[in-house]
Amino acid sequence: MMMPTLPAADSVLQSIAEGTPMQIRGRVAAVAGGNIEIEGMTAPVGSILRIRMADGSTCNARLIGFQGVRPILAPLAFPDGVAAGDEVELLSNKARVAVGPALRGRVINALGEPIDGKPLPLGLVPAELERPCPESLQRPAISDPLATGVRAIDAFLSCGRGQRMGIFAGSGVGKSTLLSMLVQGTAADTIVVGMVGERGREVREFIEHSLGDEGLQRSVIVAATSDQPAALRVQAAWTATAVAESLRDAGQNVLLLIDSVTRFALAQREIGLAAGEPPTTRGYPPSVFAMLPRLVERAGTTEQGAITAFYSVLVEGDDNNEPVADTLRGLLDGHIILSRQLASESHWPAIDILSSLSRLQSRIIDPTVQAAAEQLRQCMAEYRRNADLIAIGAYKAGTNPQLDRAIAIRKPLQDLICQRTDDRWPIEKTHQELVRLANALTAAAKQQAAQQQAAQQTTT
Repeated sequence: MMMPTLPAADSVLQSIAEGTPMQIRGRVAAVAGGNIEIEGMTAPVGSILRIRMADGSTCNARLIGFQGVRPILAPLAFPDGVAAGDEVELLSNKARVAVGPALRGRVINALGEPIDGKPLPLGLVPAELERPCPESLQRPAISDPLATGVRAIDAFLSCGRGQRMGIFAGSGVGKSTLLSMLVQGTAADTIVVGMVGERGREVREFIEHSLGDEGLQRSVIVAATSDQPAALRVQAAWTATAVAESLRDAGQNVLLLIDSVTRFALAQREIGLAAGEPPTTRGYPPSVFAMLPRLVERAGTTEQGAITAFYSVLVEGDDNNEPVADTLRGLLDGHIILSRQLASESHWPAIDILSSLSRLQSRIIDPTVQAAAEQLRQCMAEYRRNADLIAIGAYKAGTNPQLDRAIAIRKPLQDLICQRTDDRWPIEKTHQELVRLANALTAAAKQQAAQQQAAQQTTT
């Protein structure tokens, strides 16, 4: 019989110190735009309060700001039946959720409550949802490559353990499919998936089809569907990050997937506008752009472990320069762009290699592999520049030796970067194939040069 794991004494003492030694109560004063104004009390921003309605039902809410001297609450559930004068009670000064390695294999909501029909395991400890980011000098350099099992990423967009990448895509371009491939193929101790604002049916489908029983046993799923209040959708991203931090602090290498940051930003926009914030670019209030760096900077390496994070970004109208996408591209360590044109051509995963970038690839992989990737990138760029001429048959072979090589290598290169969802290669095999293609390209260039030299000698 296994003995339950007791929480650390320091965490218990901290919880006691931060508790509320007295009851603080107020009452509902007004409801506006989904937010609730209260009077007769005050509390710090981020506090959790409970509203008790006349029929005896309750609703928790989070304090997000003030309208004059009145606190403004964002409800964590739909407050049906709330009325002016209803009692409001302070529960805690900070939002917390129970976290720990024992959550592996579980599905929870944004509040940390189980939604898979099982009770929470023993041994969990409360953790603040919005912890400070690790200090800059406490982050070891990223030096170890992380195998993802996706050949296009391992070959041309190599990711390091502790790196933060963005997946930018319009709707229906294969973003969720790529995330499921990362879940199945990435070498990580534990996977934490934050499903923010997803369709309700996708949660179970993701668990059954993308994870399976084996994958679920090493994963933690945090779900807040699109029908839930905006405060819960925002909190789901913080909860997933807090769970990943607890696993990292336990010495694990964690893969964190947030799908999607755009819906996180939209939920915060809904809250901010209802609270009276001024709209800025495309209607986003300033709080959205203040929260994005606080979210992504919590991932990365520490002395204890590492969080490798992939944040999906649902770009509006396939515009990769829209505000949320543009901000995240500057915050992250790389970006993976999915192309609608490639998806229409059944090129899966629809990664646009030339538009994508891993900022750390050159320092985490072998120089021979890096040189091979750059050489093949040049071929892809040359083919794209002349794609229209090739398509209409206007290009004559032999006119441009570099383009001739790009045309010759295109088919084996496509075979490398196109991949079925159930097809996974070790990163070593992917790098070997990449180097082999580059060597074939070099041999072809030498052969072309020798033929040209021989032709010149014959003419002379």
